[in-house]
Amino acid sequence: SIAAAGAIPPLVELTKNGLDDAKNAAAWALHVLAFNDETNQVSIAAAGAIPPLVELAKNGTTRAKEAAAFALSSLAHNDDNLVSIAGTGAIPPLVDLAKN
Repeated sequence: SIAAAGAIPPLVELTKNGLDDAKNAAAWALHVLAFNDETNQVSIAAAGAIPPLVELAKNGTTRAKEAAAFALSSLAHNDDNLVSIAGTGAIPPLVDLAKN
């Protein structure tokens, strides 16, 4: 699989340091990898994806905010990730996104 091939760390890195389009694409890719896949949810969080995804949800482009919200939603299906997501201050920007 893509995750087994080592794709998660570079995707996380792109969410931090990529150009806007790369951040957006990386967040969407992380969402797809995390969707209904508990192993990937844990691996993505362990790779440090939650803080940069929250940052994208706060300060990214409109498209990146949406992609980050979807990725965080997929990651939140894991209880430990849900606690981490809430602890990084994700709730206010996600509420703002839902309102808009």
